[in-house]
Amino acid sequence: MLSFLVLFSTLSLTIEKHFCGDILIDVAIFSETEKCADDFFEIDEVATLKKGCCKDEIDVIEGLSEMTLKSFEDLDVLQQQVLIAYSYSYINLFEDLPNSFSPHKDYLPPILIKDIHRLDEVYLI
Repeated sequence: MLSFLVLFSTLSLTIEKHFCGDILIDVAIFSETEKCADDFFEIDEVATLKKGCCKDEIDVIEGLSEMTLKSFEDLDVLQQQVLIAYSYSYINLFEDLPNSFSPHKDYLPPILIKDIHRLDEVYLI
């Protein structure tokens, strides 16, 4: 999950929107937007934009360009102490428990001759 967080925080996106008047015609993230049929006309083999009601908006979402890594010495004293206390308590959380004595380790239950619950029609719900 942390690797996806790093991946998406460094990802940059460009969102292109094409409007005709005040109406949104097309939105594109990874490709170009489709233009209206009236957007372009050719004069002397040069494509020029017609002065009309159509407009394009481009929103750029920039990701992180550099990942900053801090060393332990860059932290102040209180942050260092909290980090040490957290790591110490986390490491000691998974210590093995001492083997305890179990007095019933070798106990065998009696052999079942008849099912008394079924004979007495007593059912546990």
